[in-house]
Amino acid sequence: MQSAEAKSNKNSLLLALRRYSSAVCDMEQTILLPSLLRDVPSDDLWDCAAAEESCTDLYSNYLMLKAIRNTAESNLVRLDDHKAKNTALNKTLETLLDTDPEALFGFHLRGLFSVMSDLTKKTQSLTDKYMDIIGVAN
Repeated sequence: MQSAEAKSNKNSLLLALRRYSSAVCDMEQTILLPSLLRDVPSDDLWDCAAAEESCTDLYSNYLMLKAIRNTAESNLVRLDDHKAKNTALNKTLETLLDTDPEALFGFHLRGLFSVMSDLTKKTQSLTDKYMDIIGVAN
């Protein structure tokens, strides 16, 4: 039987995923002409250095946010990519593997919440920036 805390974490994780998916849907419905985002430099708040593709303009960010949502919803992660990234992560996280599994789970869950929150904020920011470009007040 699941503890109340574990059930609450699951519901919160689902809510975080739904918030992000909802923000991307809103972005898709609002941004009718994504090509207007081409050559508009992205904000300094965006950390695209970690992304596989360069996010030099808002159009690239738009495509990246949609791709992340599609991956999260369809659960499509290539096995080869997972193995390559896992090898690098195992070297840096070996000390965590020796800890309590519950603490390790909490660590990853907090990280996932942080990532989902950041992605949701970036999606909303991109939508607001588009509204500014077309001259519509929020």
